[in-house]
Amino acid sequence: MGLLDSEPGSVLNVMSTALNDTVEFYRWTWTIADKRVENWPLMQSPLPTLSISTLYLLFVWLGPKWMKNREPFQMRLVLILYNFGMVLLNFFIFRELFMGSYNAGYSYICQSVDYSDNAHEVRIAAALWWYFVSKGVEYLDTVFFILRKKNNQVSFLHVYHHCTMFTLWWIGIKWVAGGQAFFGAQMNSFIHVIMYLYYGLTAFGSWIQKYLWWKRYLTVLQLIQFHVTIGHTALSLWTDCPFPKWMHWALIVYAISFIFLFLNFYVRTYNVPKKSKTGKTTVNDISANGVNKSEKQLVIENGKKQKNGKAKGE
Repeated sequence: MGLLDSEPGSVLNVMSTALNDTVEFYRWTWTIADKRVENWPLMQSPLPTLSISTLYLLFVWLGPKWMKNREPFQMRLVLILYNFGMVLLNFFIFRELFMGSYNAGYSYICQSVDYSDNAHEVRIAAALWWYFVSKGVEYLDTVFFILRKKNNQVSFLHVYHHCTMFTLWWIGIKWVAGGQAFFGAQMNSFIHVIMYLYYGLTAFGSWIQKYLWWKRYLTVLQLIQFHVTIGHTALSLWTDCPFPKWMHWALIVYAISFIFLFLNFYVRTYNVPKKSKTGKTTVNDISANGVNKSEKQLVIENGKKQKNGKAKGE
């Protein structure tokens, strides 16, 4: 007989056993967590991180509805300060990880986690914690898009990337704040220095756009990052590096998902030419003569005309 045909008591016993096993497994995982980080902010429990991510997803859903009949906010000064602040934060994380791993004699091929209170190891753990926090701060990217009614920027890739990075890195900090984990965070923080530098420069306005022709290469750099991640992780598996194997395999699958999503973004954004109303070929809404369309015509937001794209607060 199948489970559904069993006596009610048997079904309850199976469910009770499964629940007890799950609870015991959860308790066991906490016994092997990194004791160095257990009293750090956000690390006592996964609930604060999950709550922040849930609020983020709620804002992604409800934010556009709230902004529907409102004028978009123009937040030029806020965006300049935010983006260059993120440049500094990511550079700090990169520097701390690079110097900490260098002084600790880390290997870029295989490095196990040292849970001791060695000064260099604690420095690396702290830098990784800041990296995790920075992913939470990056939720503001989405908030600013929605407040400015740039809803086309809030794609599945955008939300998937932001939400999973912050949520999953809590696991990384809780159990493996060091070792192999340093490599991906170090590489990603360096790329984010360049990325937020680009975003910060774009916030200055249309006059600087002609100097920012290198936008597409940011996506190329990110794609290279994911391939390097897969290669580095595969090498760790091949050398039987003493680092959680399930994390290695999960990271490979995670990186592959990003490769598909970023490739799709790259093709749609840069390899599919658009046609302007004048018949000229455009790329990223920039006409062939290099003038942004929003500078040449009225922008219509929710049926209201706004001259030269001017919005609330500008």
